[in-house]
Amino acid sequence: MTSARRCRLPDISRTRDTTTGTSRERRVGVEIELSGLGYDELVTLCAQLLEGEPRLTSRYVTSLKTALGEFTVELDSDPVKELDLQDERLPESIRELGGHAMTVIDAAAEKLVPLEIVSPPIPLSRLEQIETLCDSLREAGALGSREAVYYAFGLQLNPELPDLDPATLVRYLQGFAALYDWLKARHQLDISRKLTSYIEPWDSQYTDRLVAKDYSPDMARLMSDYLTANPSRNHALDLLPLFAHLDSDLLARHVRDSRVKPRPTLHYRLPDCDIDNPRWHFSQVWNDWVVLEQLVSRPDDLQALLERFRASRKLSFHNLTHSWTDDCQQWLRSKGYI
Repeated sequence: MTSARRCRLPDISRTRDTTTGTSRERRVGVEIELSGLGYDELVTLCAQLLEGEPRLTSRYVTSLKTALGEFTVELDSDPVKELDLQDERLPESIRELGGHAMTVIDAAAEKLVPLEIVSPPIPLSRLEQIETLCDSLREAGALGSREAVYYAFGLQLNPELPDLDPATLVRYLQGFAALYDWLKARHQLDISRKLTSYIEPWDSQYTDRLVAKDYSPDMARLMSDYLTANPSRNHALDLLPLFAHLDSDLLARHVRDSRVKPRPTLHYRLPDCDIDNPRWHFSQVWNDWVVLEQLVSRPDDLQALLERFRASRKLSFHNLTHSWTDDCQQWLRSKGYI
């Protein structure tokens, strides 16, 4: 799959391991939720578009081995995936009825439950293939959040960090806190996503502590501060997978959730998957994330925006008559970020 480059690359596109002195291209995992296609149809399409070999690994879970790594196509519902009315331990009469019931359940599930494509960690320079994949799925009839009020489909990013130093992580968190309202407005979230708890902002008092001028914690303090105030994965930027990778014991003292998988990445859950909208593209979501990447790599700009953000959280006539989202947009434009 090829296309003209639409996915921007951040200034810092390689990892930095200060211990070993090694470096490699950064990667990002992508999760795409959609409907409008049957499960088997989606598997066949993905196999063609990604030039992969499909292998059914369990009910409603198929792996695709591709040149980019192993993708997974699955129905995003554990109860449906685990349901088995054909279990040989059941009486034959129940299994016979179960076969008809499963047909009905499967048909309903494919209408109501999102199908999900989960990518392996992809080098940043090869994200164009995800852009082309999304465009091709739209042409094949894939549907996103706007199709029905009960759809709340997301497009999630799992960007690898340049390094795991606490100072680096603090800059990403501070930048995201300042950009949250702007990003939310940019994504123009569908009402179904707005009504869910998946994309909550961080605790307000925690945000004030995070963006304070003198906030410079070590990793244990950083994790404890975050987890005390935000002990859930249901945030627009979810840190639990990263914290599970860094210190699983400390995480377990605050949160126990079997869905959390350790990985050295952030988990960006805010964007809709509006895949059936011809004006929506994966690259738009990614390029908005790159604004944060660029801000983090430019310390003077980050501090200037944080100063404005701190001021926006105080009671003043300006703040009563002006929107932080609009002020942030104007500042980003004046600095050439957008």
